[in-house]
Amino acid sequence: MRSINFLLPLLFASSVITTACQNTDETSGGSNETGADLVLHNAKIYTVHENQPWAEAIAVTNGEITFIGTDEGAEAFTGDNTEVKDLGGKMIMPGIHDVHLHPLEAASENYQFILDDTVEDPENFADDIADAHAQHPGTGWLLGWGHPLETLLEADRMPKEIIDDVVSDRPVGIMEQTSHSFWCNSKALEVLGFDENTPNPVGGILLREANGELSGILVDNAGELLLAAALAPTPERFQNDYNGLVEYALPELAKYGITSISEARTYWKRNHEDVWKKIESDGELTCRVNLGLWLYPAEEDASQLAAIKALYENNQNKLLKINQVKVYADGIIHSTTAAMHDDYLVDFFGEATNNGLNYFTEGRLAQYIAELEPIGFDFHIHAIGNRGISEALNAIEQSGTAVGRHRLTHVEFVRPEDYARFAELNVTADCQVAGDFTQPDHWHENEYLVGPAVADNFMPLKSLFETGARLTLSSDWDVSTLNPFVGLQNAVTRAPQNLSLEEAVKAYTINAAYVMRQEQLVGSLEVGKLADFIVLDQNIFEIPVSQIKQTKVEATYLEGELIFER
Repeated sequence: MRSINFLLPLLFASSVITTACQNTDETSGGSNETGADLVLHNAKIYTVHENQPWAEAIAVTNGEITFIGTDEGAEAFTGDNTEVKDLGGKMIMPGIHDVHLHPLEAASENYQFILDDTVEDPENFADDIADAHAQHPGTGWLLGWGHPLETLLEADRMPKEIIDDVVSDRPVGIMEQTSHSFWCNSKALEVLGFDENTPNPVGGILLREANGELSGILVDNAGELLLAAALAPTPERFQNDYNGLVEYALPELAKYGITSISEARTYWKRNHEDVWKKIESDGELTCRVNLGLWLYPAEEDASQLAAIKALYENNQNKLLKINQVKVYADGIIHSTTAAMHDDYLVDFFGEATNNGLNYFTEGRLAQYIAELEPIGFDFHIHAIGNRGISEALNAIEQSGTAVGRHRLTHVEFVRPEDYARFAELNVTADCQVAGDFTQPDHWHENEYLVGPAVADNFMPLKSLFETGARLTLSSDWDVSTLNPFVGLQNAVTRAPQNLSLEEAVKAYTINAAYVMRQEQLVGSLEVGKLADFIVLDQNIFEIPVSQIKQTKVEATYLEGELIFER
């Protein structure tokens, strides 16, 4: 039985709408002769606007919202040339913003095979690797994706030998499912110039046997160095990236109602920004995009800073902007590379320290913020461990100003003394809760690494919100599902660290619009803003929260143009 509380927003909105519509009718310039381009009525419109949370009708002219209010008020905006749609009571809301995802990498055709992440014995991957080698012959790199790191750490022999047995004459690299390590063969190590005398690269680990021999596991930035070699730019790879975005990723975004994104890792040394530019120039771009230029840990600072500054683009008349940088403060928890204040309870790697690693130290990160924030760049900082989070906040406190709109992403293990610092420093906490591993019944799985006191307060959404932090929710696709309604449902059901549905929707809309510097244009449905909105098959405020993830997008509009219809 539905609670009467679900009806309160609608009952309250009826009085708000009347006043708001009177003001809207007076100022938006509707004409009975030609009318608006588009009018949708008989709808339940959730505006994410505090003064007018619900409406019944919306009018769009030249891509801009010219009216939002009652069905009766919309009649003044309906003319001979107006396309009018009766939505039969369906819900409309602003277009979803996903401010942390990897669409180019998720859709690129540069990977040749995928492994089953449920396989527990890496020896059982041999046939898959042999088949991929046969299907993609040659002497160049053979790239795959999908295994869990744990299976390799528990292997009975050196992981490189498993691949060597089936492919020894060409380099093979297989990305672990979270992208934070690579499994490779002896030929790959040879091509990379890695041997027992090679020191660990900054932000990475070359996993070794007791005698110093490399095992074939490249952790964090060591794996990134493999990827840089394997995917050096070529015309063929450029076209693969282009095709993957246009033919798969962009349609998927529209299907899930996502109208704005921040790409969370744009590899400028592979010309990824040029792929996006060509897509926009070809008229194929169907969402607003902010690129996050990757900061390479091993790159010399002066040359990297100069290159990043030269790539900055922030034309407000374009869908595509290059105005963010992506940087890793640390690694991830399950490989014990997330930076923690205390040592891990297990030791996978036998390194001199056992409290995680830094891609960028606090001081170096502060240097980059001081150099790049004045240009207009906002920082998108991967920080998972509590030490990584503290150090990232310290760097922002040291070098950031009120101009910056920086954010920490993942924020999985946060010390309570750092909660209030997000609001104090105007740092957004960007969280991904679509994956099952983020739900409370999985938190105990990290106890063997960090102990129950730390593990049992994973990604503290509610605590951060209660101390005033701005929150955004995102997918980290393709680590987790792209579907934002899975994220919405998980966000409101993960007690004790949950949000209200209203706050979760704000995290996917107006809050995320802020970090993309477009909250004056989109993120809520108001007169004068651009008409980015979606139509849903059910009202997520009128159903049990356990059914939110079943929501389907019926239609997606970008500046009033229909870009997806189910």
